[in-house]
Amino acid sequence: MAPTTAVHSSFSGASRNVLDDIEEQFKLDQDELIKITTQFLEDFRLGLSEYNHPMAMIPTFVTGVPDGTETGTFLALDLGGTNLRVCEVELLGNQEFRLTQQKYKVSEALKTGEATVLFDYLADSVDAFLTEFSSALPTTPTSLSAEVANPFASPALQELSPEPAIPLGLTFSFPVEQTALDQGKILTWTKGFAAKNAIGHDVVRLLQDAFDRKHLHVKCVALVNDTVGALLSRAYTGGGCILGAIFGTGTNGAFVERVANIKKLGDSPARKKGGFMVVNTEWGAFNNTRTVLPSTPYDNKITRNILLSLIDAAPRPLLFKGNSSPQLNEHYGLDTAVMSEVEEVWESGLSDWHAAHFTDVKSLSPEDVSRLERIRGILVQRLSLKSDDVSLRDAAIVRWVASLVANRAAKLSGCAIAAVLVQTGRAKLGGGFVPPDERITIGVDGSLIQHYPNFNKRVRDTLGMLVGNEVEQRVEIGLAKDGSGVGAALCALQAVKQGP
Repeated sequence: MAPTTAVHSSFSGASRNVLDDIEEQFKLDQDELIKITTQFLEDFRLGLSEYNHPMAMIPTFVTGVPDGTETGTFLALDLGGTNLRVCEVELLGNQEFRLTQQKYKVSEALKTGEATVLFDYLADSVDAFLTEFSSALPTTPTSLSAEVANPFASPALQELSPEPAIPLGLTFSFPVEQTALDQGKILTWTKGFAAKNAIGHDVVRLLQDAFDRKHLHVKCVALVNDTVGALLSRAYTGGGCILGAIFGTGTNGAFVERVANIKKLGDSPARKKGGFMVVNTEWGAFNNTRTVLPSTPYDNKITRNILLSLIDAAPRPLLFKGNSSPQLNEHYGLDTAVMSEVEEVWESGLSDWHAAHFTDVKSLSPEDVSRLERIRGILVQRLSLKSDDVSLRDAAIVRWVASLVANRAAKLSGCAIAAVLVQTGRAKLGGGFVPPDERITIGVDGSLIQHYPNFNKRVRDTLGMLVGNEVEQRVEIGLAKDGSGVGAALCALQAVKQGP
């Protein structure tokens, strides 16, 4: 790895040497990727064996996934920020669904007041939605045996009316310690929430108590993480799924694991029952010790830090004539959308996402020069740079920096997916194993995988490098439609199927 002072060192050679030093720090060859994936598998093993590891490997108690044939109507409640969302999902049984949803504002007073007031507001929002929008009736999925008793309606509800309750899945985007499909203790608030008398309490119980106080025929039957929701959503629309993953501002994954491998469940009834269970990996905490995860001096803010180092380089600047802008000077002031726009322009019309070297501006075709002109315009407009300060070579360098960062991100994402394929027995690290006549379905969500140019292609290239092209070609990576809404409703479906 190049020294951290490479950008600021004296200019004894061509400027390309400085840029090459940066490029070298972001390279990951096959051996390094295999080493990273091997550590992923070790972190999986530790998290499945014991509690309190960074890779938490949280059991979700979801013991099956839909295949798209199920029917029924379910509710979902999604709380995770300024708005909460109530959804009604009608499963049509042909891998399609009908979604009705409404957002409700969560005020600052609700975020920081008493927990009972917040959860009463959640219940009121569900009530308002049912009154105005919903056609939901208590329902049982067609795949549920008639002999299985309806597990819904608390005694209080049954006393009021024999009518069964509508099943609801809750997506709760705050740290919880989940102990059952419908139980989870709130560990802490984030995202500006600080509701009093909630920490340490079961979030499902808090919500259900609010429903009961309002005499609503609604039963919260499932607590859902967004990655689990992504897995279930893709399973329904794709006819099955083994992994749900988020690649956006953050990253995480949940996959279907053999219960026998979840050793930390001990002698619990869930482990004795055997079979399979969805595990929420929390792989965003992978290798916190940085023993194998690559790190550079630029990693806190990535692309922005690289550009600033080139602007401030000595003895003379290498970018924008040494002039910055308010956006570049602000923490997190460079949005990934700008990187995406830059790469979209450069790669439009190219047959291969591997672009020409950033220093070859003079040898580029008229079409490539035209692309750089458009990138130059994006930089001037989106970063508030002076037009005279941005050359075509500057545009080429920014394009190169964006590609460096995105390529490494895609490679690390590929490591995570490869680790799941190996963990579940669908591949061998380094290749050499092909699952017999099996398609491997993965559900994904997040801004990177949805919008960043060729991110999916870059992930797949890495996947082929790690597990072999034959296995990679069997992998279907598809968007999970609304994991936090549809996925939560599908988790309610799974709760009905699993029974009490």
